[in-house]
Amino acid sequence: MLDHLAQDWTTPAIAFTVSVIGSFLGLSFAIRARRATGPVRWQWLVLAAISLGGMAVWSMHFIAMMSFSPPGVAVRYDAVLTVVSGVVAIVVIAVALTVATVGRTTPWLLLGGLVAGAGIVAMHYTGMYAMNVHGDIHHDPLYVALACAIALVAAATALWFASRLRGHVAVAGASVVMAVAVSTMHYTGMMGVHITQPQFSRFGSPDGATAADLVLPLIVGLFVFLLICSLFLLLGAEEERPDYGRRPVHADPGRPGGGSDTLPDGYAPRHSTGPQAVPGGAEDVWTRRR
Repeated sequence: MLDHLAQDWTTPAIAFTVSVIGSFLGLSFAIRARRATGPVRWQWLVLAAISLGGMAVWSMHFIAMMSFSPPGVAVRYDAVLTVVSGVVAIVVIAVALTVATVGRTTPWLLLGGLVAGAGIVAMHYTGMYAMNVHGDIHHDPLYVALACAIALVAAATALWFASRLRGHVAVAGASVVMAVAVSTMHYTGMMGVHITQPQFSRFGSPDGATAADLVLPLIVGLFVFLLICSLFLLLGAEEERPDYGRRPVHADPGRPGGGSDTLPDGYAPRHSTGPQAVPGGAEDVWTRRR
């Protein structure tokens, strides 16, 4: 078993912060998807899936793996499998959000939590399979079972938050809870990792890219995605503001609604030729007495 408590806590803190931000964005988009209809709903669902699956879950996992360096073992990553693990997380979270948003009942919510939890587990172990080392990687079944249980609870909690919450304070608190659940699932699974050294020493590093080679594209991608999300959140806030300009110009106190499009009795517009025209052709304007 690897000692994860002896590692530097700077990287886990960064991973946790990224997970909180991704959870906040994802839950905010999910709330807007719950209120919207038509094509706009799918726009918010896509952004929510990318935020929760790609940022809150996958980015947290990858950043946390940067501090994974067993003593005397060189670790490399298969770039294709690493990207595939992120795509798996986004697609599965998108399916789960769609099920929970469209169904809006407890059975559908539980089904969405089951799908999302399975997707988080698949993402985690696909990312682990992308690791290349000189030796064999083994997983303790007990910790695998605990990680799967935590993933299911975290996914169901996220969908419950997305279908029930209102207000920025509640979303911020739920984002912290989500980040704690995702981080706990990741490190629980990692506590059960065993690496068996090969019988004969191998020279050189295994095939693949280092974590430092992949972190720069990740940082650039996160930065661009945050800008896009900020733009969509601002536009969404503008759309939700009430339109105070659509008020009746003339108010009729006698009507319950307060609005009236009819003219008062005895009033005739200027130069009117209708039956309510002022006798003598007088104009409805004030003139100076000579």
